[in-house]
This record gives sequence, C-alpha cells and structure tokens, in this order.
Amino acid sequence: MQKHELKRKTKNKKTVLVGRGGKRGKTCGRGGKGQTARAGHKIRPEMRDLIKKLPKLRGYAFKSFQSDYAIVNVGDLDKTFSNGETVNPKSLVERGVFKIKLGKNPIVKILAGGEISKKVIVLNCKISKEARTKIEKAGGEIK
Repeated sequence: MQKHELKRKTKNKKTVLVGRGGKRGKTCGRGGKGQTARAGHKIRPEMRDLIKKLPKLRGYAFKSFQSDYAIVNVGDLDKTFSNGETVNPKSLVERGVFKIKLGKNPIVKILAGGEISKKVIVLNCKISKEARTKIEKAGGEIK
C-alpha cells in the first residue's frame, strides 16, 4: 500500500447549497418568484390570525348566581289545574310543565299569555301585573 492509495474511514459530509443548480433544479423547491422565494419569509398560521381578531376577555368571569326563570303562561295553568288547586313550583314539576334543574325547583314566573277561567291559588311564584289581574278576575288568590 502506498501513500496515494490511502482512504478515509468516513467520507466528508457536503452541505447542499440551494439555488445554485445541481440536484434540485430551477426554483430549488421554493416555488415561484417574489416574497415566497426569498430568505427569511415566514407565513403566519391561519389560526393565529383568527385568534388575533377575537376581542380580549378582561376581568374575572363568574357564573351568575341568579338562575333563569321557568316561564308559565296563564293559559297553561288553565289546562293543567282544576278549580281550587294550588299552583307552586313543586306542583308544576309534578304535572310535567317543566323539569327540575340541578336538583332544585326553578324560579317560576307566570305571564299573561292565554285566558284563565278557574279559581287557582298561587304560591311562591313571581307574577306579571297582567297575569295577576287575570287570576284575580277569575276568582283566584295570590299569596
């Protein structure tokens, strides 16, 4: 073996220079001309743009203590209850007018939709002015 026949154990690694002809060809995997072909070009992700457009939420958001009313019309009371019966949240749940929320009877508000002809006793319910007058005209009581 002579000096000129010696070979290295590992070959030199060559870094591939992009954009100078060779293996990759014309545009070297960078697409067309212009901004997209230049160095340092970064396209913003679409999701980031959507997030930036949303308004910032400021302050501590807490769940409201006041629950929504379960709304019942006077006409519904006329259909479900008979003369002299008491109307309260518990009786309305038993009759299937609405369901229990989070293990509690919801706050009931009676509105003046429809007509009532039966004498009904209303307990523990919030009532609109018009509904109050309709129930009292029919001979009902509000406690």
